[in-house]
Amino acid sequence: MTDVLFLGGILVAVFVGYNIGGSTTGPAFGPAVGAGAVSKATAAGLMTVFFFVGAWTIGRRVVDTLGRELVFDPGVFTLETSIGVLFFIGLALFVGNVFGVPASTSMTAVGAIAGLGLASEELNWAVMGEIATWWLVAPVIGFWVSLVIGRYFYTRLNRVVAMERSDGPLLELDRSGVLPRPRPTETTNRRELFGVATVIAIGCLMAFSSGTSNIANAIAPLVGSGVLEMNPAIAIGGVAVGIGAFTIARRTLETMGSDITELPLTAAIVVATVSATLVVFLSAIGIPASFVVIATMSIIGLGWGRATRPITFPGAIRGEDVGPLDQRPADVPRASDLFDPATTARVVLMQNVVPLVATVGSYLTFRFVPVFGL
Repeated sequence: MTDVLFLGGILVAVFVGYNIGGSTTGPAFGPAVGAGAVSKATAAGLMTVFFFVGAWTIGRRVVDTLGRELVFDPGVFTLETSIGVLFFIGLALFVGNVFGVPASTSMTAVGAIAGLGLASEELNWAVMGEIATWWLVAPVIGFWVSLVIGRYFYTRLNRVVAMERSDGPLLELDRSGVLPRPRPTETTNRRELFGVATVIAIGCLMAFSSGTSNIANAIAPLVGSGVLEMNPAIAIGGVAVGIGAFTIARRTLETMGSDITELPLTAAIVVATVSATLVVFLSAIGIPASFVVIATMSIIGLGWGRATRPITFPGAIRGEDVGPLDQRPADVPRASDLFDPATTARVVLMQNVVPLVATVGSYLTFRFVPVFGL
């Protein structure tokens, strides 16, 4: 029976990792695929490699937080409860997909484990409070950093980064030597290569940041229960993410590659850089973070900063506008042109509702279902 439960725990962890790979590859490498810089297979390979690097280096700190520090006694992570926690995380991914909003697996994982801690009276409130505090502070930091960039530096940055894609492939293979080597095609210019390289580099940074934070969502309960050591667990989680990146992520890559035009390349780079940097920082101090929530607030901040450039800073705080369209500078969009308030509200709502549902559901399940024996 124990062997069956162990196999079940591994399969559920693989399922969670598989879905993480499917849901995070698109946001990371969609712009690069849409720009024709890399193929879907190359994007999946880069996602797998950099996710694993992030998980192996920094991600284990978040695993320790969720699997060994969020509850006083890691012994509450039996095989049965570990499977239950992973079930709620997988359920959150499913709910998010149904509503078309990517649920925060990090917030949901914390919620599910917190529910277990409450049911067993082993929840470490000090650690929980630290995590919750950073969940409030990090999006605010992302908002204000992006606002400052949008207000004071975006135009200058856009002149450096913005590019127009030429027709045809960017690179071709030079087979004149012993080994084939890539070289720019005749229609490719240096500025375009720089822009594409930047998009790929940002994708790799996002994949790395995902690994630092999201690996814990797939393996923390099993590591906390002691049925898996850290290194084998990270390896299993990394493989599962890679499988998701090479399979179900192909659809999200296509969607993100075509939809990314709604967010200019320069804006996408700013949002990705600010968000990924914050996620890596939080992971380094052991805090699980939601990339989607931070990125959403970053988009809002960047849009507000760009839209209020002609207004004095106190005026922006008071919500002043720059006037009607016929008096608005050509390069100054309205904030509502840069993000959809209704969609933003739906994302923020779901990002908070789903973890709450996971917390309540986890508590009720572990508290009142006799099979878990708490």
